Amino acid sequence: MKHHTIPRVIAKLTIPGIILFGLYVQFHGDYGPGGGFQAGVIIGAAMILYGLIFGLDDLRNVAPQKIVTLLVAIGFLLYAGVGVVTQILGANFLEYGVLAHSQKDGQHIGIILVEIGVGITVAAVMITIFYMFAGRK
Repeated sequence: MKHHTIPRVIAKLTIPGIILFGLYVQFHGDYGPGGGFQAGVIIGAAMILYGLIFGLDDLRNVAPQKIVTLLVAIGFLLYAGVGVVTQILGANFLEYGVLAHSQKDGQHIGIILVEIGVGITVAAVMITIFYMFAGRK
């Protein structure tokens, strides 16, 4: 698709906006609809669009496969780590209230951390699946 100018220009204009919207959904998720899963899907779809328009090799330069695989693990460990920390602090798994001085602040911190972990994992898994299918010979 190297010589299709219009899709390349449109992609260059829209992909940053798509990623920005994904970040908005990520960080607005504890106040309204959205959250980690939806944000991960949006950001993952933006990266897949980049790979479809500019090619798999360019996507691998932007998001190397080893780093994407590492992000899958980091996102999962962030999610699970919050649960383990709440257990260490004497509460149930993912009972966020013990993470701060007040119950409300603990809930806020816990939800943000868990949603970030979910978002990272979902986006990285989508990109990994794209690599598996697009990289077949």
